[in-house]
Amino acid sequence: MFSDFANKIFEESIRDYHIKDTVEQEINNPYPKNEIAHLLYRKNWIDTVQWHYEDIIRDPDIDPVAALSLKRQIDSSNQDRTDLVEYIDSYFFNKYKEVTIQAEAWINTESPAWAVDRLSILALKIYHMKEETLRENASSEHIAKCSEKLGVLNEQQKDLSLAIDHLLSNIEVGKVYMKTYRQMKMYNDEELNPILRGEK
Repeated sequence: MFSDFANKIFEESIRDYHIKDTVEQEINNPYPKNEIAHLLYRKNWIDTVQWHYEDIIRDPDIDPVAALSLKRQIDSSNQDRTDLVEYIDSYFFNKYKEVTIQAEAWINTESPAWAVDRLSILALKIYHMKEETLRENASSEHIAKCSEKLGVLNEQQKDLSLAIDHLLSNIEVGKVYMKTYRQMKMYNDEELNPILRGEK
């Protein structure tokens, strides 16, 4: 199943990041660029770095200049994340482009890659919630609450994985068709954002 494959790569990426556990480290993607595994690993790595960016920027004592610089990094990371989702959707679109679409086929509200995006972030939630259940300096009440949340997250991962595999199997036989939409974000575009193009 695709979801099992993706979840294993997400777990690998998260483990690799936490060996050094610093946002400054370079990615060392172990998969060839022409494989979907490469995109999945890179996608989760971006999510993992951004997860830690979001932790850092919430420091109440952060220097305002440093916070602004970090906000720019988060914006850039978000753009990279969106680009990767679109690349992954293009992979699925090309994989299934020869499928004969059935007359009663429908389009899903969410593309396969945006569902995979949620699966990647869910893997991060599971990793960090599990860490909270193992904290030696945490109260028993905190550990109990986090253990309960971890159970919910694991169930959510199981359900989302099943839904993704079901969606892909329906696309594969022409019961569902997909389109590759671009996000067309406006606030990063110098022609579309009035502030960036100099209008006050």
